[in-house]
Amino acid sequence: MTGIMVNDKAESSIYYVRRTIEVNGERFECLELSPKTLLGRPLNEYEARYAPSRLYVVGRIPIPLPVPRVSVVGTRKPSPEGIEFAKRLVENLVREKVIVVSGLARGIDTVAHRTALERGGETIAVLGTPINVFYPPENRELQLKLMREHMVISQFSLGSPVARKNFVIRNRTMALLSDATVIVEAGERTGVISQAWESIRLGRPLFVTSVVESRNSSWLHELKRYGAEVLSDPDSLDDLLDLLPWTRPQELLEQLKRLL
Repeated sequence: MTGIMVNDKAESSIYYVRRTIEVNGERFECLELSPKTLLGRPLNEYEARYAPSRLYVVGRIPIPLPVPRVSVVGTRKPSPEGIEFAKRLVENLVREKVIVVSGLARGIDTVAHRTALERGGETIAVLGTPINVFYPPENRELQLKLMREHMVISQFSLGSPVARKNFVIRNRTMALLSDATVIVEAGERTGVISQAWESIRLGRPLFVTSVVESRNSSWLHELKRYGAEVLSDPDSLDDLLDLLPWTRPQELLEQLKRLL
């Protein structure tokens, strides 16, 4: 059974329900909690607008979630160039102790999770299905490994029907739970654009790689007008790292109290 560490003293109004569920013949400890509890702070009005009321969480990463967390997302059918960029990007994020967030989809998402595991980093999967559903099916073992050793999050309760629209909803939630998003590779018709626009709406840093820029995607020009930046080199992340929070809000508050 996995064990989720929750800092009950972080906030007096903390809410969660702890239960044991069975997935693929294994028993897991699952928390049902609010985004506020997961993030360890109140949501602002922009975050609250589309935030799910409840999240279902299985894994070993402490709650409230540590920072920083960066989404690495992209196409389900990546090119060799996109795969290589994603691997090097994640390797460098892990080196900087950044938690890698992705959606466990085929392609770039799977590369992001697997590279984080290979490099000894931490990774979180945000699902578009209930937590006991494996999609895509070939990622069953990967999802189970994340449930045992890292973290898997879903806003869809057990038994909920799987619908195409849920993956767009999931992308919004992934933007909420991440401190920044990087789109590694995507075509003209891409689901990750929903996460891109949600990141901008929430005021989160948004980066698209030079792989995307080289495709001259029409949607990229519009995103750049609203603040998206191009990440040209996966080995040069200063522009991204400088925009990330490196201290939890509660820890920052305690530091300020000591100073005063």
